[in-house]
Amino acid sequence: MQTYESTLIVKINLQLRITYLLFFLFLFKGLQSTAQTKYGDQAPEIALPSVNGDTLRLSELKGKVVLLDFWASWCGPCRVSNKELVKIYNKYKDKGFEIFGVSLDDNKKDWLRAIKNDRIKWLQVMDNGGFASTVAQRWFIYAIPTSFLIDKSGKLIAMDLSGKGLEKALKELL
Repeated sequence: MQTYESTLIVKINLQLRITYLLFFLFLFKGLQSTAQTKYGDQAPEIALPSVNGDTLRLSELKGKVVLLDFWASWCGPCRVSNKELVKIYNKYKDKGFEIFGVSLDDNKKDWLRAIKNDRIKWLQVMDNGGFASTVAQRWFIYAIPTSFLIDKSGKLIAMDLSGKGLEKALKELL
């Protein structure tokens, strides 16, 4: 014969299981709606302030092949990558290639100094807040440098290409 206490424990256990089930269902549903962009998907919009304070939009670059480059002034590998990108940018910028740099810096002065020191001439925007910023979260940026190659129609076609791999892709696309 069940006692009141044992019946109550069974009800509480059942309620906890239902609560956990609902929690995980809502969590799964949320993860589905914010899933990382896949190859062939349209690149999500980015609209952030540029060096001059104007808002630049990634979507304004449709019709060009775009390298979306996430970086920061304090990131050593990013600064090395910038040197390589300067050469590639200068070689392909007149053929329909653009770089859209997204800095995850918190300090605007450091960001501007890095742009000057690295001789960056391509489009730059800043999304201060580091890896917790809205754009970094939307693009699932957990390490930098991270880059995405976007075709003329605005679709994501490659990730983290550099050097000869990036040049090969640009030759095919331009």
